[in-house]
Amino acid sequence: MITYGKLQPNPVILQSEELYNYILETSVYPREPALLKELREATAKHPRAFFGTNPDAGQLLALLLKLINAKKTIEIGVFTGYSLLVTALNIPEDGQIIAVDVDREAYEIGAPIIEKAGVDKKINFFESQGLPILDKLLQDKANEDSFDFAFVDADKDNYWNYHERLMKLVKVGGLLIYDNTLWGGAVAKPEEEVPEIKRYFRRYTVEFNAAITADDRIEISHVPSGDGLLICKRLR
Repeated sequence: MITYGKLQPNPVILQSEELYNYILETSVYPREPALLKELREATAKHPRAFFGTNPDAGQLLALLLKLINAKKTIEIGVFTGYSLLVTALNIPEDGQIIAVDVDREAYEIGAPIIEKAGVDKKINFFESQGLPILDKLLQDKANEDSFDFAFVDADKDNYWNYHERLMKLVKVGGLLIYDNTLWGGAVAKPEEEVPEIKRYFRRYTVEFNAAITADDRIEISHVPSGDGLLICKRLR
C-alpha cells in the first residue's frame, strides 16, 4: 500500500530552476487565462499542491486540444482541476469531458472556479478509481473509438492498464497523453540513487515508457514539459 505522507515534489526536468522560471515568466504566465491562474493559486494552498498539472504542460495541452479540434475527452486523475479547466476552455460549447478522480475534496477546490468559467456543464465528474469507469464505458460498444483526447495523471502502476482500455475508447487519430513520465528525472538514474519513497512509481514508469515505445499502434513524442508528457497518437 503506497502512502503519500512523505512524498515530495519532483525536481524540474530541465534541472535548472532559473531556466524553468524563465519559460514560465516569459511564455506561460503572460498567456495563462485569469481563471486558470486563480485555480493554480488556489491549488498552491493544498499540502500536495505538486500533484497539480504544471502550467507549462497545461499550455501544451491547450495547443494540442485545438490542433485536433477535440470535442469529446476523458481525464483520469483530476486533483483540483487545472488540466480539467484547460480542457474545458479549449473544446467547443457542446464538448464533453468524462473526469475521474478518487478525491472529490480536492476537486471541490477547483469546482467553483470551473463553474465561474461557465464550462462546468461540459464536465461529468466521477468520484472513483479510473479502471472501473473505463471498464463501464467499454461495456457500451457506442463508446469505442468515440473519444478525441485522453489525459492521464493518476496511479502510475496502472498506466498500462489505462492505456489498453483507452486505446479502445480513443479514435484513430486521437491523442492519449500521460503525465509524470520522467518522474523528476529519476527514470534516468540507477534505482539505488533514487529516494526510496520514489522507487515504486519510478519502476512502473520505466516499464511503462518502454512498453509505449514498443507499441506500434501509436506514434509518440516524449516531451520534457512539466514532469514529462508522453504524447501518443493512435494509428490503428
